[in-house]
Amino acid sequence: MGDPGERDGSWTLLTGHGHVLVEIARNPGARIRDISAAAGLTERTVQAIVADLEAAGYLTRTRTGRRTRYTVNPDSSFRHPAQEGLRVGPLLAVLAASGDAAEPGPTASPHTGPTAAAPAHDDRARPGTPGPGRSR
Repeated sequence: MGDPGERDGSWTLLTGHGHVLVEIARNPGARIRDISAAAGLTERTVQAIVADLEAAGYLTRTRTGRRTRYTVNPDSSFRHPAQEGLRVGPLLAVLAASGDAAEPGPTASPHTGPTAAAPAHDDRARPGTPGPGRSR
C-alpha cells in the first residue's frame, strides 16, 4: 500500500465549485488569490466559479472599499437531482469546520483548540493536473 499522501488518481470528490464554496465558507473575507491557492485552481477559474455561485444564489458579494466580502447562503439547494430538497448549509458547516479540526488518528488534546492553518490533509487538485469530471 502506498503512502497516504500520494494520489491514487486524478479526480477529487468535490468539483472546483465545491472547493471554492468551502473555502469561502471557511473565510468569507478571503481574496480570489487566497481561494485560488487553497483550492488549487487558477485565479481566473476562481473568478468564473465565484460568478457562477453568485448567479445561482449560493453566495453574495459585498464590496467594502477595495475588499470583497462573501456571504454564503446555507439554504441554497444542491443542483443535482439525487440531492433534491437538500440544503448545502449542513455540508458546508462540516467541510468548513474540517479545516480547523485535528486530523483523524491519535486523539488531540482537549486543551488544543482549532488553528487557522490549512488542513493537514490535501485532497485538492493541483494546478496542471486534470480536473474532476462532471457528474452525470
